[in-house]
Amino acid sequence: MHRISPTTGRNFNRWLALALVSCVGLAGGCKDEELPVAGELGDACSPGDEDPCVAGLVCEARAGGSGEDAYICAGPVEIRGMVVDALDLSPIAAARIVALDDTGAPVSDVAISDADGNYVLPIAVPRDTDGNPATALTLTLSGSARDYQIYPSGLQPAFPVSTADLVEVEDDPDDDTDDHLSIIENASTTVALIPLDNPSGFTVSGRVATEADETGGTLVSAEGSTSTYTIADRSGEFTLFNVAPGSNTLHGYRGGLQIVPQTIDLGEDMTGVVLALADDGLATVSGSVNIVNPGDGDDTSVVLIPKALFSEVFEFGPVPFGLRAPEPGVAPNVGGAWTIAGVPAGTYKVLAAYENDFLVRDPDTGIAGTEILEITVAVGDDITLQDGFKVTGALGVVGPGRDGPEQVTGTPSFEFEDDSSEDNYEVVVHDALGNEIWRDDMIPGVSGSATVVVEYGGPALTPGMYYRFQATSWKMGSPISRTEDLRGVFVYGD
Repeated sequence: MHRISPTTGRNFNRWLALALVSCVGLAGGCKDEELPVAGELGDACSPGDEDPCVAGLVCEARAGGSGEDAYICAGPVEIRGMVVDALDLSPIAAARIVALDDTGAPVSDVAISDADGNYVLPIAVPRDTDGNPATALTLTLSGSARDYQIYPSGLQPAFPVSTADLVEVEDDPDDDTDDHLSIIENASTTVALIPLDNPSGFTVSGRVATEADETGGTLVSAEGSTSTYTIADRSGEFTLFNVAPGSNTLHGYRGGLQIVPQTIDLGEDMTGVVLALADDGLATVSGSVNIVNPGDGDDTSVVLIPKALFSEVFEFGPVPFGLRAPEPGVAPNVGGAWTIAGVPAGTYKVLAAYENDFLVRDPDTGIAGTEILEITVAVGDDITLQDGFKVTGALGVVGPGRDGPEQVTGTPSFEFEDDSSEDNYEVVVHDALGNEIWRDDMIPGVSGSATVVVEYGGPALTPGMYYRFQATSWKMGSPISRTEDLRGVFVYGD
């Protein structure tokens, strides 16, 4: 990154601005008048000004700053990449890309991909006193387009993008707007979208309340004959693709916000929708987790997922910003009692051990505390769940997909840890769209081996498609453990 130091030219320009005078009437004489001057590199600035910084600089928050030192003029930071079809790698035009931080909050507005699938996404990064990024941040990208599944979703995770990978752009002597520009452009900034099986529907765009409200990161859904969702950008703007024709209800879910649902009747694309904020009180949901036979797991997390967006196949769905215990960005630390505050009204599935924490919801439905709970939250409710969640140690995935999606070719083999007390295993493979591809529910138990290896025996796999294998151990006709929801994911290659 460029290091910032005062320059003689900058100091002279500021002195000159202070020295300018204007004469007001013959009797009034002359008085000093400070003219507004756009900030140079390293100057304090105010983002509300019309031109807070000179061309080529941006007014960014200063880490730990306050008052007049809350913002600083600094070089812009951009993420650059492509949006492509995951199956044939063809470019996708008019896709929308937003960057999110590790809590799920947006750090950008929207970038639109061009005819070649390329996008340029300016991001807001807190700066140190020199105007350089204060710390290395890990971001993820959210992408959406007409006729495609939103990214990330289902089995397709978002690959991390780190600001530690910033590269300074070589200055163009004929362009003074790129003198301090840095970019991130690598394999993680290519967004591959999975095409829908039966693409249809309309596009709905608008905003949540006004730009002055803290509405960025709101999960906006259209719930009708089918349901879809998107994430509002930093200013609260959103665009929903693939919305079913006919009657739909638009909802906004975000911890700490109550958003008024709006019903629409779609026969064509719709723009200019405004989702208003309500003054009604928010709710609190609390309960407890009972961790038994944890294996390598210590603590877990609990999340709320809107019922309309919950996948019965994968047994998970998108988690709105803030509807998690512990708070977003904090590692799982729930081992007993938990509370989620600021919950907006709605119907939710309540899920424990959703994340990769070496734990799973106990799959044995013959005992208490193993069902996926559904709750309806009213305005101002204080809900305490009477049934505690029973969580147990997961079957460890060896591969593919232990620590993230892996590319596989040929006929894949699935390897996972032996349960040691099982009678048999079941292995199921789904694609990212929720289609069951293959199942074998009579895999015999093993002895004398720490792992179980199962060779795939289903139909040909599609190059570029994401898949997940999930193994479940059974004893005396009941499931006793399984692999984690977000492990065992692989991408099939040629």
